[in-house]
Amino acid sequence: MKRIVLLLLLLLAFPPVASARAPAWKLVWNDEFNESFIDKTKWSPCERSTPDWCNTMTKDPRCFKIGGGTLKLIGIVNPDTTEDKSPFLTGGITSKGKSEFTHGKVEIRARFKSAKGAWPALWMLGSKGRWPRNGEIDLMEHLNHDDKVYQTIHSYYANEIDKSKKNPPKGTTAPIDRDGFNTYGAEWDAEKIVFTVNGKPTLTYPKVPEKGEEQWPFDQPFYLILSMQIGGKWVGKADPKDYPAHMEIDWVRVYQKAG
Repeated sequence: MKRIVLLLLLLLAFPPVASARAPAWKLVWNDEFNESFIDKTKWSPCERSTPDWCNTMTKDPRCFKIGGGTLKLIGIVNPDTTEDKSPFLTGGITSKGKSEFTHGKVEIRARFKSAKGAWPALWMLGSKGRWPRNGEIDLMEHLNHDDKVYQTIHSYYANEIDKSKKNPPKGTTAPIDRDGFNTYGAEWDAEKIVFTVNGKPTLTYPKVPEKGEEQWPFDQPFYLILSMQIGGKWVGKADPKDYPAHMEIDWVRVYQKAG
């Protein structure tokens, strides 16, 4: 009994120092892909255009499969190039104009069926201005059969002014379980963007006030893009024998600080 009383007296005299608490996050938007259809109130199919990331996009239902609690964005060899000349067809979705967010924490759990020339990506674009001035946050880009992913920011400063790409560093790579599910994310506020893989920080990109808006266009709404792409200057040529391939997405969750 004397020991217990002594311990209580010591705790009253020397209370434990409060540890720094991580911010409390509140879930504000999500898609668990538990329905048998893609929610059109949240997503639109990516449109085909000339940039490498979307020049094989299609609305062909063969490139979208939802069921069992996941969404698959699929890349296939185009079986008929008489009307559509693209050698491959791929699926992608975007929340542009439907679900956009300023600051918070974004996490997406996904896995791949890898292939030579496959380029799945999970990323965000600023809704105001033209690229790269509007800013881009790449939660994940995966190339070919790599055991790593790329996480990168883009802005006019990072792409056009800072030729070293290291002042501050604009991107990193992180190891993954290539054939299993991994969670890709970013925590993003008015001062910094912290990239994560499976909950572990991989890179912090800070706001540098003296470099101005060209370095930090990230205080505006951003929308999500989930894209399965095949081929391009960065990823290289695709091998048709590897296809179909896909990116399988378990869920997308967006949080903002509580209180």
